[in-house]
Amino acid sequence: MNVVWSALLGALLCAGSVKILLPWLRRVARQPIREDAPPRHREKAGTPTLGGLALLAGALGSLLWAGPWTPALGVVASATVVYGAVGLLDDWLSLRRGSNLGLRAREKLALQVPVAVGVGWYAARTSPQGTALGLPWGAWDMGWGYVVFAALFLVAFANGVNLADGLDGLAAGCVAVTLGAYAVVALRAGQPELATFAAAVAGSCLGFLWFNAHPAQVMMGDVGSQALGAAVGTLALLTRTEVLAVVVGLVFVVEAGSVVLQVAYFKLTRGRRVFRSSPLHHHFELVGWEEPKIVTRAWLVACLAALAGLGLWR
Repeated sequence: MNVVWSALLGALLCAGSVKILLPWLRRVARQPIREDAPPRHREKAGTPTLGGLALLAGALGSLLWAGPWTPALGVVASATVVYGAVGLLDDWLSLRRGSNLGLRAREKLALQVPVAVGVGWYAARTSPQGTALGLPWGAWDMGWGYVVFAALFLVAFANGVNLADGLDGLAAGCVAVTLGAYAVVALRAGQPELATFAAAVAGSCLGFLWFNAHPAQVMMGDVGSQALGAAVGTLALLTRTEVLAVVVGLVFVVEAGSVVLQVAYFKLTRGRRVFRSSPLHHHFELVGWEEPKIVTRAWLVACLAALAGLGLWR
């Protein structure tokens, strides 16, 4: 029952935290909009951001109630908070400069990678699988190359969720579904404390959606999206379900993949594009889909991907 109550408490604490923080955020944290964003995003300018602080407050408050803390729970919570702190620094610089430019990519990676290496090292040292990567047809022992893989995996997932955070409710709803699936995965894997963590963060996402649903009263900012991405990626590494995460987190994989494909094709063809804009949700906006339709369909894809992953996972 800890899992269920953690989700419920996370939702209530996050919603309450948003309500408390919102007046302050309206004064000090009004969202700048990317210049290359679709035109309809101009109406979002000035929406309060940094709502990810409430997400973290809801999740961590729920975890403090649930207890007890284990080393694995400490690792996943620490990675989530540190990535959230990197996102907060990025957001704060953007707000100070009055633009969408915060940390440079190399500066962000310099802060993210050491944490990701630490998580990969911990996963390799504490799991019975050691440095072997589980695959559908067997296992591949990567040696200490697994730590490098794990670091890349975590950084990629954190930035995949960050890229998906471009429409009202898109990232929060999809992460809630993904982490709901991971609560089941962790329980099946005999790691109830990680199931409690997944449920607490998923519940916090649901509480945040009350204010983030279209038209959003608050945005999560990088402090939220980076933290949520780290939560999903770290859970996948600690449960040693890295391949499963690609299925369950399909929306984030596709969003990140659309950016990689767009950039690579643009450079190879010297200016041609695969999509009208990337990440992919912006392409759908520019071909005429309304924002609520894009978000609802992304949620549906996330639900189907989660069900498929749970059905295929053994």
